[in-house]
Amino acid sequence: MTDSFIHLNTGQNISINECAQLQVTIQCTLSPSPLDVSCFMVNEEGKVPSDDYFVFYNQKADPHQSVLLQQAEELKSSFVLDTNQLRQAPVEKCVFTATLDAGGTFADVQACQAIVQAGSQQITYEITQVTAETALILIEIYKYRDGFKVRAIGRGFFGGLQPLAESFGVEIESNDTSEAEQVLLTAQAEVAAASPEVLAPVAAPNTNHPPLNLTKIDLLKRKVTLSLQKKKIEPIQARVAVVFDASGSMYHLYRKGIVQEAFERILAIASAFDDNGELDVWFFAKDFLRAPSVTARDFENYIERTYTLGSKGGTNNEPPVMQDVIRKYTIEEPNVKMPTYIIFFSDGGVSQKGKIMRLITESSTKNLFWQFVGLGQANYGILEKLDDMTGRFIDNADFFALDDISKISDEELYDRLLTEFPGWIKEARAKGILA
Repeated sequence: MTDSFIHLNTGQNISINECAQLQVTIQCTLSPSPLDVSCFMVNEEGKVPSDDYFVFYNQKADPHQSVLLQQAEELKSSFVLDTNQLRQAPVEKCVFTATLDAGGTFADVQACQAIVQAGSQQITYEITQVTAETALILIEIYKYRDGFKVRAIGRGFFGGLQPLAESFGVEIESNDTSEAEQVLLTAQAEVAAASPEVLAPVAAPNTNHPPLNLTKIDLLKRKVTLSLQKKKIEPIQARVAVVFDASGSMYHLYRKGIVQEAFERILAIASAFDDNGELDVWFFAKDFLRAPSVTARDFENYIERTYTLGSKGGTNNEPPVMQDVIRKYTIEEPNVKMPTYIIFFSDGGVSQKGKIMRLITESSTKNLFWQFVGLGQANYGILEKLDDMTGRFIDNADFFALDDISKISDEELYDRLLTEFPGWIKEARAKGILA
């Protein structure tokens, strides 16, 4: 029962009642994109002792289990703090932040607040004066004598998760931060140095510990998870494959880096679904290439390193590559009854209707789901009529076309890619195809 309600204004602090566990909730009622909430456990210099003290959606606890990310939803996240363990941790305070990495600013967020629950004591801080920033430092809980206090910060921060994390000494393997954002970060650091009373965490990256291996793929992986949560779908465990059209008409998409971008977005699905985060890759035109599998550790320039532009060329010939995909997952690995999600990109020119129909029909008794994605406005032949195909044991394929994949948001792409696959998993289990 809560019998002590306290509301903080920006800059205020208050002692927290002695309690074995604290609960910290960050929430809002409306936001243009999901809140990515994190906790930075920092020392007196405002830096994480190591990357293990950055608690977020991809690392849900610190080494001492003193801070645990218990709940992470689109508009609400909750942490549980073990105060006994926190006293032993090599940190002085826990800084709670939120970022909007998928569009919008905190000017568009309504009723954003942090709530600290300590037994019967409830401390609330609601943000009221944030404008154009895309990241926000809400509160910090810090050690004070033998106990803890909470301070309301309410400071906006330009940039997304990467520059915010770097300000606490976490190095993120991404070069997405713009030059303008770097200038703003430098200016903020100068202001913090000139005004030590303003408890700004901005500092030069900590070079005394290994960098956190948080890549662009990890950030995209979060969006995959949010898409599932939005659809109220439980986490999925599956193997993931991608097949890229490499015919001559695709050359400009390879040259512009659009295929690499599409590859990275699919790799995030594999990172979320596969137990070792591995993505299997094929290229096809008249002939096909089964390429080396890849994880988030070595995704950079994968397309350029793996596939020589123009080495295949020619026209589309889907059946041979489809047969090789089927061979890998049903003959080479015959006893694995795990869902296999095959994302097949084509820019049209699909002509071998009979063979494609036969392969999809034959594989309808297998642990394979085919998600065909059309690129541009073209002739996709039988792929456009998959939902009307009869004679299959189970509906095991879907198709949609994109006018320009480079212009569709990650959120929309994942929502469309995850429309039918989860339902197929449920039906395939009911019919004994999957374990």
